[in-house]
Amino acid sequence: MSIIERIPADEDVTTKGRRAFRIVGTPSQWIVWGCVALFFVFLAGVIVSVLVNSFGTSWFDAWLPEGYTTRWYAEAWDEFDLGQVIFVTLEVALAVIVLSVLLGVPASYVLARKNFPGKKALYAVFLLPVLMPPITYGIPLATALYQAGLAGTLAGVIAANLVPAVPFVIMTMTPFIEQINPSVESAARMSGASTLNVFTRVLAPLLIPGILASCVLVLVRTVGMFELTFLTSGPTSNTLVVKLYYAMNAAGIRAQQSVDAMAVVYMAVMLVILVIALRFVNPTQLVARVRDESLE
Repeated sequence: MSIIERIPADEDVTTKGRRAFRIVGTPSQWIVWGCVALFFVFLAGVIVSVLVNSFGTSWFDAWLPEGYTTRWYAEAWDEFDLGQVIFVTLEVALAVIVLSVLLGVPASYVLARKNFPGKKALYAVFLLPVLMPPITYGIPLATALYQAGLAGTLAGVIAANLVPAVPFVIMTMTPFIEQINPSVESAARMSGASTLNVFTRVLAPLLIPGILASCVLVLVRTVGMFELTFLTSGPTSNTLVVKLYYAMNAAGIRAQQSVDAMAVVYMAVMLVILVIALRFVNPTQLVARVRDESLE
């Protein structure tokens, strides 16, 4: 039930023309909507304060800064080498997306189509990196990567981020593949198609929507992954979120406006990536569409 609803035209209204809506809803609904509104007010306040401070010259005991400037962005760009950091962030995200899809889709197909002893246990193992906090397995993982000589390199950061990314693909693709009728594959094999042709020409067009949806999830997860990247990155392999942490906690005196400017850059990069990704893929609509296609 909505809180506000329109009064029917034939209902007797005491003050004609002045009351087109009436307030409905239980007290619990008002409490829920009030808490949601309060949350968004606080969230908007934090974002706006960081954004305004990133342009302010000084801001003490007043509602607004004394003046505005863009020099904090120029200083942050030069001091933290944000151009190279953004490039590394996108490079890591793209590599993790490609490798997690190449590894996760075949694993999802096996879990969706084959029955074998220990299948549920294997699926539970794949879910562990998603259920557990990254820091719990991040330290042993970083130790193993240091012993292998990969820690501190771009390859080490990509390998570490694959640990939670591949399960995300499996979680998305396994139920997605289960929705596709197996008779489609059987018909293709009966027509003489090889296993490779069945996968590339029959399944691949049906799996593309699910793959795109999983790519969006992996993209957001990888760009925002701090713990694993922090434990395995080096001076030339830091992503944007790790560089932001170093900016806030590095030794020396640093203007808060410069840190806020870097935070705004991180938020803008995330927003641009999400807008571009969701411009080409809507996970909810695509999953619903492939379900309809598989039932036809």
